[in-house]
Amino acid sequence: MANAQMKPVAALLLFLNFCMYAIVIGIGGWAVDKAIDNGFTIGPGFELPAHFSPIYFPMGNAATGFFVTFAMLAGVVGVASVIAGINHIRSWQAGSLPSAASIAGVAWTLTLLAMGFACKEIELQVRNARLRTMEAFITILAVTQLFYIAAIHGGA
Repeated sequence: MANAQMKPVAALLLFLNFCMYAIVIGIGGWAVDKAIDNGFTIGPGFELPAHFSPIYFPMGNAATGFFVTFAMLAGVVGVASVIAGINHIRSWQAGSLPSAASIAGVAWTLTLLAMGFACKEIELQVRNARLRTMEAFITILAVTQLFYIAAIHGGA
């Protein structure tokens, strides 16, 4: 590729994104575990409540279930983009750019979707410190993933 100056920048952003996506997956896994352990249970002969949500998280608000679900999905796809990105950084040729750029774009759009649910969760205000941390990481990842996409395209 013509511009090798962007390679170290892309590698740094790739490492940073990997660390943050791993943290998002870890906190999201904790939230899912808590939701499974302390979620809504119903015994025989009882009816479901009128406002029952299958995505119920006892430690947050109404947006928490959607936020955690999409944040974990963004985290998994983000880690997949890191794998494709490592391959592209290693070879740094035009032939490896389309796969790295396309999966990075998908990860970025899923991160933006999770960030939208994070904004709704912030608006509703009832959440704990771990969820606040996850919201912060998703918001930062929305920016750093975009910079990563720009860095790998800048090297083309």
